[in-house]
Amino acid sequence: MTSTSNSQRIGATPVTPRPDVVAALDRALAVPIDRSGWLADPRPLVLHVVYRFDVGGLENGVVNLINTMPAGAYRHAVLALTEATDFKTRIARADVPVIALHQPPGHGFWMYPALFRLFRALRPAVVHTRNLAALEAVVPAWAAGVPVRIHGEHGRDVGDLRGDNRKYQWVRRLYRPFVHHYVALGSELRDYLLARIGVAPRHVTAICNGVDTGRFHPPAGSTPDPIGGCPFDPARHWIVGSVGRMQAVKDPLNLAKAFVRALERAPELRERLRLVMVGDGPLRADVEALLAAADASDLAWLPGERSDVAALMRGFHAFALPSLAEGISNTILEALATGIPVVATAVGANPELVEDGVTGVVVPAADPGALAAAITALAVDPARTATLGRAARAAAEARFALEAMTASYRTLYDRMLAARGRAVRTAGS
Repeated sequence: MTSTSNSQRIGATPVTPRPDVVAALDRALAVPIDRSGWLADPRPLVLHVVYRFDVGGLENGVVNLINTMPAGAYRHAVLALTEATDFKTRIARADVPVIALHQPPGHGFWMYPALFRLFRALRPAVVHTRNLAALEAVVPAWAAGVPVRIHGEHGRDVGDLRGDNRKYQWVRRLYRPFVHHYVALGSELRDYLLARIGVAPRHVTAICNGVDTGRFHPPAGSTPDPIGGCPFDPARHWIVGSVGRMQAVKDPLNLAKAFVRALERAPELRERLRLVMVGDGPLRADVEALLAAADASDLAWLPGERSDVAALMRGFHAFALPSLAEGISNTILEALATGIPVVATAVGANPELVEDGVTGVVVPAADPGALAAAITALAVDPARTATLGRAARAAAEARFALEAMTASYRTLYDRMLAARGRAVRTAGS
């Protein structure tokens, strides 16, 4: 079932797209492009399929990959099964269309004909789906004869924190014959694919996310930079920050509870300790209510979503990630590159990214007491905080370069196409 015949030639002579194909693509696009010219471009196309293209670590990884891969190597497009928000503006390349299908909730079986027609019209060399919610797209991709079908596992949701959900395992096994190769972000997800889904080791590649160490860097001075719009002064206050969507799997209530407990355990910190939680989501109101009940609203700042994450990071003394599940967290990598210690829960690949006691502190998940103790210990020990921060920056530069991630994906795409006899002719490097 994984072997198909296909008439499309990767890197072949450009063809003139039919007017009806151009018109159909025009209706679906969330980012405008020169449709006729783009469809005739001979560079092989990688179509990244996600459930929703919005603020998030998975989506940020897609943006980083597109922005940093040499433009002559591959064309890229993003297909959101549901919607694409203003997050799409983070794609720096002007030749990357973002297509939103506005699929309603539930299984998208009825969308298969539309996906089939779309895949046949776009003629992607690679369809790269990500996470369970987008996995179903591999079936119409197979039917349309897409040469290479790759699926990435980036993390788990609140309904399957430990990978024990039998329904999710069954669904992944059902779609396994339609996938040529898997990408696992972290050893835990790789082990899950091997042991629970039955994927052969030769069909799984572990790729670590990368971070732009030029964009994310320590502040120029000896103290964090002031944050635009923030009421706190990093010269007088000690700021622990977090960036992420406020939903159950990210457990923002755990961080809010830990902040309140830290103030209770060390009342003297009330003059200095401050909390910044950047992001929006269904639990934001609950976080605000918890802080208000503890008379701590004035000690916390919740600005909602922000696009200036690099500048925000440079305003923190420490970064906290209270998640219940993770793949490879982009925000951890960004904090490490900024040169600030990370306090993270021991889930997913977090312990692989944060070296406990060297670049940060790893604590049990869903344990606000442990999280509070770690935050308090850093807040009262600036020398240790600085030492961990320097080690964090060094680790980011040595282990998590964005260029290494991009090269790994490009090598995988090249190898998978070559294995199927597809000559990859690119325009330059």
